[in-house]
Amino acid sequence: MKRLISLVFAGIIAATASAQSADVPDEDPLFLPADMADLSEFQWKKRPVLVFANSENDPAFVAQMEYLQARPDELRLRDVIVLTDTDPAARSPLRLRMRPRGFMLVLVDKEGNIELRKPFPWDVREITRSIDKMPLRQREIREAKEPQVIR
Repeated sequence: MKRLISLVFAGIIAATASAQSADVPDEDPLFLPADMADLSEFQWKKRPVLVFANSENDPAFVAQMEYLQARPDELRLRDVIVLTDTDPAARSPLRLRMRPRGFMLVLVDKEGNIELRKPFPWDVREITRSIDKMPLRQREIREAKEPQVIR
């Protein structure tokens, strides 16, 4: 009888937990295809990191994606969105604007300016160091340290 009661309670708790987790909205996606016309939807909200390659099997692309997927929390902390384009035949508007030759990593700031272009994979640590040097990110860091004044 005690086992039956404990099984019933375990079932109720599991059902409650799954119902609560269904109500929680999903986080913003970190990785998206670069199929938009421009980056204006991310302006002042996100720092796009564009990863271009001529194939998703390109060793540089594979390495870059492994680097980025290894430390997603560091990227989310800095409002990064990773946009990928591995189809040069599609001639996407972003590909035409950035004009990559083979593999290319592009870091864009929240204002929409291109901060850096790299023809080889970069580790998340290198990317986040570049982001942390940006003036807007410096301001975000300062504001996070300041005590919040309640009026």
